[in-house]
Amino acid sequence: MDVDAVVPVAETTRNGQIESIHHGVVVALAQDGSTAWMAGDPLTPVYPRSALKPLQAQALVADGLVLGPEELAVACGSHAGEPVHVEAVLGMLARFGLEESALGNTPALPLSGAAATAVLRAGGGPTALLQNCSGKHAAMLAMCVVNGWSLDDYLDVGHPVQQLVDSYLSAAAGAGGVGHTGIDGCGAPTAMISLTGLATAVRELAVGRQPTYEAMIAHPELVDGGGRADTTLMRAVPGLIAKGGAEAVYVAAHADGRAVALKIADGGERARLPVMLAALRRFGLAVDDVAVAPILGANRPVGVVRSLVGDP
Repeated sequence: MDVDAVVPVAETTRNGQIESIHHGVVVALAQDGSTAWMAGDPLTPVYPRSALKPLQAQALVADGLVLGPEELAVACGSHAGEPVHVEAVLGMLARFGLEESALGNTPALPLSGAAATAVLRAGGGPTALLQNCSGKHAAMLAMCVVNGWSLDDYLDVGHPVQQLVDSYLSAAAGAGGVGHTGIDGCGAPTAMISLTGLATAVRELAVGRQPTYEAMIAHPELVDGGGRADTTLMRAVPGLIAKGGAEAVYVAAHADGRAVALKIADGGERARLPVMLAALRRFGLAVDDVAVAPILGANRPVGVVRSLVGDP
């Protein structure tokens, strides 16, 4: 992304004093898809990382992959590795005749602390299945099975399943399309697009009530996990889908056409949710029940992370 594209979007306070200022870019789309407001330059290219997952999954579905709602929701998600997530991924693999060993994503422990502790106490360790991207990878492998494509190299940028995803993303993102394709933390190719493109593409999922949108709405617990931000936000606002990405990217879209995409420039996560909530409040959406972690001193709240944009 371009350093000249970012502006201050949040501040962190401690005991009444500003301790840190967070720069970033935000774009909000109105119900008709036009830009309602922005902070910084939303045409700057970024890696949305896991915020792309609903679009990556939609690319597969649009080209003929048939998944159940639970399977599709976990394919869209960065799951917490809880038993319900593991069961959904294993079920998808089994239905397409695949073994867990086919997963090529980076092994990891669950994002859920409780789930990770349970794995370690049982004598287990990091696996591809437990890693938060295993749903996306299972869906890509399923698409390979359906089309008779090779499995061992499904993560190669030139593989048919990755070319399919890249082509869909380029069209869905609109002006500028995919400017570059890198490699995500899980090992899969990941596209670089503008925040306006990200907001526009995810907005289309919501407005068109595409299968990925319906799956995320029906099963928010499979997109993230209990008590985690994406699941909590979707449960708080009926009709809204939300998906975070590594390095502090966030996108949310409502069925009525309103959408927000943002990135915190330095990749720090703590400003991401406060800025998103402020943007949604500016649209009149009720998000006051979604809690933001306070800044602590001796385990007591002494400050906040406060958005500088969005709130009316």
